[in-house]
Amino acid sequence: MSVAGRPAALFDVDGTLVDTTYLHAAAWRRAFLSQGFDVTTARIHRMIGAASERLMRQLIGEVNGDVRAAWREEYYRAWPEIRPIPGAGRLIRKLHDVGVAVVLASSSEQEDLDASRRALGCDDAIDAATSAADVDEAKPEPGVFLAACERVGAVPATAIAIGDAVWDVVAADRAGIGCIGVRSGGVSPAELRDVGALAVYEDVGELADDFRNSPLAALLTVPT
Repeated sequence: MSVAGRPAALFDVDGTLVDTTYLHAAAWRRAFLSQGFDVTTARIHRMIGAASERLMRQLIGEVNGDVRAAWREEYYRAWPEIRPIPGAGRLIRKLHDVGVAVVLASSSEQEDLDASRRALGCDDAIDAATSAADVDEAKPEPGVFLAACERVGAVPATAIAIGDAVWDVVAADRAGIGCIGVRSGGVSPAELRDVGALAVYEDVGELADDFRNSPLAALLTVPT
């Protein structure tokens, strides 16, 4: 990492820092059923993390505003169930303490991101965040990670992404950023590695435990 730029860790949020993957899947399942579409939860789960338009096109063949509105209401009701992935706050604070910028690279609506941040409870160690308002196209397009870099003056060569979905790894790769995979969203290590994950951990807690031996250690060599 010889290119000038602030070292930065770019975190996907849902399924990576907060345990919301299956909350999203259940909300989409109920939303589809409410509009007459019977889509299995397993198929929905495989699309969580992709843009909602891509998810709907893949699962029902169209972008349906009524389905999206129903999902919005269902997920809103799930907010009280949002919990951090064990070790999320510990990893964020560890990065912050060694001078690495922590950015939440999210394309969620601002209100959903705010709900996740409340659950995390470590805003004092988070340098910046992106939301749906900051990107034209969600993952697997690279915009969210490029916007996250811009927030803190990083460049792809001085950043590493952390995500739980194939979409995260693909989006990071398209942005020229390496990505560490975590299994907390229910995606297999093989799938994450097949699309280019630098390494795969059970969750961010395990990544925090292996911090000095993980790809994150490369960020410590970036001049600040």
